[in-house]
Amino acid sequence: MVDTMALLPPFIRPTRMAGTPVGAAARPLPGLPADDEVLLDAPDDRLGPALVAAARDDWEPAARLLAGTRERAEWEDRDRYAHRLAAFARSRGAWLDAWRAAAPDDPDVLLLTAQLAVDRAWPSPARAELLREVSPLITAAARADDRDPVPWRVALDHARGSRAGHRYFEELWEAAVRRAPHHHGCHVAALRYLAGSCRVPARNTHGTRGPHTPGARHDSLRACFDFADRAAQDAPADALVQGLPVRAAFACLAEDGPGVERAGVERARLDAAADRAIALSARCPAATPRYAELRNLLTYVLVRLGRHQDALAQLRLIGPYATSYPWDRVSDDPLGLFLELRADVRSVRLGPVPDPPDSGETGRGRRAGTRGH
Repeated sequence: MVDTMALLPPFIRPTRMAGTPVGAAARPLPGLPADDEVLLDAPDDRLGPALVAAARDDWEPAARLLAGTRERAEWEDRDRYAHRLAAFARSRGAWLDAWRAAAPDDPDVLLLTAQLAVDRAWPSPARAELLREVSPLITAAARADDRDPVPWRVALDHARGSRAGHRYFEELWEAAVRRAPHHHGCHVAALRYLAGSCRVPARNTHGTRGPHTPGARHDSLRACFDFADRAAQDAPADALVQGLPVRAAFACLAEDGPGVERAGVERARLDAAADRAIALSARCPAATPRYAELRNLLTYVLVRLGRHQDALAQLRLIGPYATSYPWDRVSDDPLGLFLELRADVRSVRLGPVPDPPDSGETGRGRRAGTRGH
């Protein structure tokens, strides 16, 4: 287990009950699973069988899964599944090689090939150079199905990693949102680019041009919020893009130093981002892998803001589904940090929170995760 006091002083110290040691076991509250029932990065019922089959070098279930998401225009699920299948292929890739040999022009195998190439290049010190070499793979994936925004999300990540210029990134961004104006993955990619470049992409979901910002970090964070707020305001109430402002809040709160004032973002704006994500979480089924990352991220933000009652409510909605992000951004043991933080929130004992509704979705997870990009 990790030391949350050492890792996150503002995260824990103001709220820990006197005399409660770090990581002390608390009596479970109704609606929270036991620690040994919590899974990290659990797949949902659709992805799980595809991963099991891939472990046996059988690629056909993964092919059927991705083909179905493309045929039904389930772009958010398609993006998640592409990430997870490519991550699996990094260590167990024989099934993908067999699929590529059997159907080299399949739009789904082209998407996974491009995602895998970006993933493999990302950790390298020579990332920018390696990524430039995989551009043809992304182009092939994008051309395979002109409706699909997911290859354009891969292209946006690729542009950020290869240090592409603003004009080129803006062209990619316009092409991505033309295909899916509220696609969460593309918006996250743009937010990450903005956080590193201090400039908003050319057009948000309103079609308006974003502002140019100076290089100061606090100006960059405010620009991230501007972009995220506009995207969320324009999106449907149940769209995952409603959670984009809470990602901007995380970027502020995860900064080194004493937080909000250093980041140059008003507390009210952070609270508003959290409130918007709470409203989205309330509209989504409880205890399901599909919304687990949103709720894990929201819990981090709520605890950093001292809103422990709201954080406890999200922990109940999370159920057994911990996710590597955001905990792997502050710890090499994301599951351990999640469990310790959960114990800390429980120890505050702020009163009962209504139990979430039952959910029929289940999944099996793992105990360790890898850092993404």
